[in-house]
Amino acid sequence: MFIAHIPAGYLVASWLHKRGVVAGGLFAACIIGSVFPDIDLLYFYLIDGKSHHHHSYWIHYPVLWLSLSLLSAAWYILSGRRTAALLALAFCANAFLHIMLDGIVGDIWLFAPWIDRHYALATVSPGFSPWWLNFILHWSFLFELLITGLAASIWTRRNKLRRTIVPQSKDRP
Repeated sequence: MFIAHIPAGYLVASWLHKRGVVAGGLFAACIIGSVFPDIDLLYFYLIDGKSHHHHSYWIHYPVLWLSLSLLSAAWYILSGRRTAALLALAFCANAFLHIMLDGIVGDIWLFAPWIDRHYALATVSPGFSPWWLNFILHWSFLFELLITGLAASIWTRRNKLRRTIVPQSKDRP
């Protein structure tokens, strides 16, 4: 995934909000969680010297984010601090979604740390230079465009509705 992680996080937050989940920071938790696993790119480029696929780092293990999501859900159910638990759950669930979206055409270590083997639903064949053109010209990029377009549509509609409900006064500084 190149462009759809943040829009996917926005879609999840919008879906939750529409169903009555209200918490300050919900959109931020979902959006930051949706890109957080890629923080390993800093290590990949700055320290590791690109010696192996960044999806093989522990922060891209599905079991990590699934476990943290389940722990956050338990915290939400058992705790009196429901807002913090809800934000943790939103963050972790979106990080897990990030990994699953990466698995469409990007190799993910689905059963790591127990099995050192990568999986992907589809393979992007090399053929173009620079390398990222192979992904943008692959059919799977249409899925990314669909996610991004849907998020843009919802964002536009929400902002238009917000301007209609709360008209801006010209007298305000």
